[in-house]
Amino acid sequence: MSVFLGVHSISYAEGNGTLRQVGFLWAPNWTLLFMIFMPLFLGFSREILAYWKNEGRAQLVASNGGAGGDDGWRTKVEASPLTYWAVFLVCIGFAGIFQWISVRFIPLLEGGGDYAVDWGSIGILRPEVVSISAEAIFTALTYLYMCLCFYLFFVGLILIYTMVYDYKNIRRLVDTSRDRIFPDIGISIGESIMRGIFRCTLSGVLIAICMKLQAIYLLTNSGNILEWLTQDFTSVVIGQGHGISLHDFTAPTQYTSLLIILVTCFVFVSALTQIKINVDGGASSMKMAAIIALLVVSYLAIGAFQGFSILLGASVLLAIYGLLDPRLGSGPKSNGARVIVS
Repeated sequence: MSVFLGVHSISYAEGNGTLRQVGFLWAPNWTLLFMIFMPLFLGFSREILAYWKNEGRAQLVASNGGAGGDDGWRTKVEASPLTYWAVFLVCIGFAGIFQWISVRFIPLLEGGGDYAVDWGSIGILRPEVVSISAEAIFTALTYLYMCLCFYLFFVGLILIYTMVYDYKNIRRLVDTSRDRIFPDIGISIGESIMRGIFRCTLSGVLIAICMKLQAIYLLTNSGNILEWLTQDFTSVVIGQGHGISLHDFTAPTQYTSLLIILVTCFVFVSALTQIKINVDGGASSMKMAAIIALLVVSYLAIGAFQGFSILLGASVLLAIYGLLDPRLGSGPKSNGARVIVS
């Protein structure tokens, strides 16, 4: 649709003559986010939840002679329907309808506002390319798609948190039972769960990074987002380039990305503290925590000082490594439970 409307790659001239690229396909929070990191999160969360529901939970319950019940998972998931409805209403009502009206529709009608120009408002400056009515319809569809995707994202986090809570309860019964069949199976299953949650957390933090990158770029005076990152890198490495210059615009995406960081990291920390993997002395857990912490620091550093791109690049490389190898270099262990993440 963006190609059909002509906003997939489009520039406009600022007052000083600088051409700025604000095309839809140049925005990482609409391309990298929804084409790579959101599907990765949904895939990883589905995999780890399916493992727990169909295999891991049954093995853990069986190791305790059936204590914990076969219907406990469904009962826990269905225990808080208001939570899912609340998330749905927030995503559709606030992130979707309210944000579209305040950030897109009203500025399009009034000819601007306190928001930086991007693909969703370029019709104000380039009406010969795309009309205001076409942009209103296009932005409405993109925001609808966005809020539905983020509803699935938050539901995935809720289910992961529920899974951790369920694992903790059953593991407590296993640890206190005198008739344990496989004394170490809880640790093995916990390892598998933690690796899946680690991958989900990496994907979630990378989603927030994409959102903040685009939000801060729109406040700069660079020609495009790649040029901005390159200038920041060269300004420190070879002493070329210029300092960060930010326009005085409102960037609501920054606050949305911060919410995603907080919720995602809360679920990760909750899992890390409740699952308590001790097979390798906790080394893998500490590596996971260190990579997530570095990613969060690099998120906070975006646009905060010159050279942030170096920290960001290093943390993203570590995140990619973690996505490909959630064991973080640890060899596979065979201790009674199938490991779903290799």
